[in-house]
Amino acid sequence: MSSDGAQRFVVQIHDARRMHFDFRLEVDGVLRSWAVPRGPSDNPRDKRLAVPTDDHPLEYRTFEGVIPADEQGSGTVIVWDQGTYRPLGHAPDGSPLPFDESLERGHATFWLDGTKLHGEFALTRFRVGDEEDNPGPEAWLLIKANDREAVHDRPGTPDPRHARSARTGRTLHQVALAEEDGDSTG
Repeated sequence: MSSDGAQRFVVQIHDARRMHFDFRLEVDGVLRSWAVPRGPSDNPRDKRLAVPTDDHPLEYRTFEGVIPADEQGSGTVIVWDQGTYRPLGHAPDGSPLPFDESLERGHATFWLDGTKLHGEFALTRFRVGDEEDNPGPEAWLLIKANDREAVHDRPGTPDPRHARSARTGRTLHQVALAEEDGDSTG
């Protein structure tokens, strides 16, 4: 949590086997994580697939560097966005719903205050496959609400190869070159 008690989030661009964005929310002392192949969008028309991945330790939200080729998730990582979020979910009686319970129920709404992403977003769970006896793997949609922070006149996600880190201003290429040169400071 931040010093004012707000929970943190991070969006990392990960140039792994397949380029993707890792969307991570601080929940119950870990970073709950989803791989978002096309990246989060601040355009409400864009519905982004978000595939759950392993939880990560809170310290990982500042990681920027190169994961070695012999390790799981190898590739270059930058922090594309970071900030705090505020849960918005409510129970049927109108009382606030704990965020972990919203996720458990399969629909969580939250307000992001990031360097790049702002406003209301929702994660909604669905199953890939519709057979009753075999519902398939879990997946989610990450969707921007049509609020005052939404954009409508441009694509909602930048080209990840040209995007810059919210922490250091570097691109994926610059981080990879710095690692090759032995300068992992950022």
